[in-house]
Amino acid sequence: MTKYQVRGGVPLRGTIQISGAKNAAVAIIPAALLVNGPCRIENIPQISDVTLILQILQDLGAQVRTINRTTVEINCSGVRNRKIAHSTARKIRASYYIVGALLGRFGWAEVPMPGGCDLGGRPIDQHIKGFVSMGAQVEVVNGIIKAKVPDGRLSGGQVYLDMVSVGATMNIMLAAALADGMTVIENAAKEPHIVDLANFLNSMGANIMGAGTDTIKIRGVDSLQGGCYSIIPDQIEAGTYMTAIAAAGGEVLIQNVIPKHLECITGKLREMGVDVEERDDSVVVRRTGPIHRTNVKTQPYPGFPTDMQPQIAAVLCLAQGTSVLTEGVWDSRYRYVDEFRRMGAQIQVDGKVAVIEGVRRLTGAPVHACDLRAGAAMIVAGLAAEGVTSIDGIHHIERGYESIVEKLSAVGADIQVVYVPDDEVNSQAG
Repeated sequence: MTKYQVRGGVPLRGTIQISGAKNAAVAIIPAALLVNGPCRIENIPQISDVTLILQILQDLGAQVRTINRTTVEINCSGVRNRKIAHSTARKIRASYYIVGALLGRFGWAEVPMPGGCDLGGRPIDQHIKGFVSMGAQVEVVNGIIKAKVPDGRLSGGQVYLDMVSVGATMNIMLAAALADGMTVIENAAKEPHIVDLANFLNSMGANIMGAGTDTIKIRGVDSLQGGCYSIIPDQIEAGTYMTAIAAAGGEVLIQNVIPKHLECITGKLREMGVDVEERDDSVVVRRTGPIHRTNVKTQPYPGFPTDMQPQIAAVLCLAQGTSVLTEGVWDSRYRYVDEFRRMGAQIQVDGKVAVIEGVRRLTGAPVHACDLRAGAAMIVAGLAAEGVTSIDGIHHIERGYESIVEKLSAVGADIQVVYVPDDEVNSQAG
């Protein structure tokens, strides 16, 4: 077993470079299935979710060529297989984007139900609603999503999403890009990675209008042609490092960001006494004084992102006074609370609301990363704690953060990967 070991109490100083957006990459890579000929995708993050989604494309018959560390060339012209192994799909939530892409290209798909982090019920009923509105027949049989179009090509449809869903919005966009006629998605999600997916598809010849608003119109085209596209910077990775500086103190220049995408995070940190200076494609984050209490409610973009909820909670644990954190997106995102309590945090949870009473200090302890963002929050808390925090379950963290140990070490954090032999793990469990 490998763990992260964090010795806290060291202010962070220096520069961090942000990687490409995970949530954009895991949709844009499947979108290559719709493209005739090779497409080059740049600024791809080196994370396990990307490795898995590329493997799925290769299993389907795509040619994937690595150009350099952040660039791949994908050619899906020879794809003939339309089934995905259950063992691969269960490891990643974004495998459901393969359904929309295969339906759009072939009019037929069989994809196992997706895996990924357990954040409570995350049904795909809105995805299915969109596919059905375009003429697909969809059923879930023994954990397999089976979808087909009787006449082979989807037709434009009118889709009103009953809830704002990023995944459903993107999946319907994928399916509709090659459909016959116009598809309209109402009550669409507006996150930056939705705009990025639309920009990718449009650069390959699609006709998508309104991405970034609550109504998206996709006029289907006959084919998409290859090209080159660079993925946007990762809003959540940048926000995570911003909270790390808020918790540990210090001053760090965070490069390769789009400051507008960070405004919802920047605003809350400023309320908490953190200084954030916006530049063209970077932000400087500094914190030297006390952390002030505030209230946070997660909402769809442009509201405060749910994927930043555990990280901001880690900072609020050290704030002066009582803060209220409300989860407005997922039903079950407080599984990390018991881990924070091991470190001395004072948190009470009632449903979707957490009341956090700030403490003077957190103390290092053995903790478990129960999901991707909770794992990142364990690191944030560990950087501010006195003593050593040992974090297991780090495979969750590596799903979404490229070189997190190296990036934090470069700004002065005392963090390292440690290996615990299996016999020692078993003896501790006994």
